[in-house]
Amino acid sequence: MNKIAASELILNPNGSVYHLNLKPKNIADTIIFVGDQDRVPKVAKHFETIEFETQKREFRTITGTYKGQRISIISTGIGPDNIDIVMNELDALVNIDLESRTIKKTHKSLNIVRIGTSGSLQSDIMVDSFVLAKYGLGFDGMIHAYNCKSILEQDFEDAFIKHTNYSDRKSRPYCVKNSQVLENRLKSDKVFLGVTATAGGFYGPQGRVLRLAIQDPKLNSKIDSFEFNGVRITNLEMETSAIYGLAKLLGHNACSMNAIIANRVNGIFSKDPYKTTERLIEYTLNKLVSE
Repeated sequence: MNKIAASELILNPNGSVYHLNLKPKNIADTIIFVGDQDRVPKVAKHFETIEFETQKREFRTITGTYKGQRISIISTGIGPDNIDIVMNELDALVNIDLESRTIKKTHKSLNIVRIGTSGSLQSDIMVDSFVLAKYGLGFDGMIHAYNCKSILEQDFEDAFIKHTNYSDRKSRPYCVKNSQVLENRLKSDKVFLGVTATAGGFYGPQGRVLRLAIQDPKLNSKIDSFEFNGVRITNLEMETSAIYGLAKLLGHNACSMNAIIANRVNGIFSKDPYKTTERLIEYTLNKLVSE
């Protein structure tokens, strides 16, 4: 069996994976992603017990139990590049023998749920509401580094490119579906379903203009008006499509939950975004342990 070279699977001197600073025993099968490292303890405060905690750079992890179920919370930082690190290293923890540097014969799937904040692109999805991403639509191009054609929703992508006259100088937008298993567990009549778009940056890539002109000033309005098979693009952030793409390729379940703290169409920002995020944390935790 071929060994993975030390230059490709980088480990710390204590045997933990390089960026996350984790060993296989440190993580649960159910993992919650948050972007902000300071949000990790805000989720963990709901735990009855905490068994492990570590941090390296922006990657902070707490593992404990909520209503008897073992759960890990990991901060990913911002952006698809960080997601590439987190997803690959988590998969290595469960599907690669770190001592022999060989792929395990038996594959293990993780359940990964993102709890994030986002801005709504639809006038009727108001601030302080929740959105569950049925699909992730990526503008970042990260997933194209992998052999990914089999997981993509090409009809959706083609329709979006045509509708927006998307620039061929940019990476082709890619669309990936969530885990239906996790969607069924997390959805309710309190949650909007739609497409979460993922940008490769916060300002120009999301249509914000400060001092720099952007390539297509009308792109956001084109995104707002796009609909495919009855599904709209509901919100815009910086992680979901990368999570969905790598989860599908690596054989894990992933679903993204977003607290809407801004409405880009109406120019409104939540009066209490922290309260809205806390409500989403409690909602998600209870849904994850409800079965």
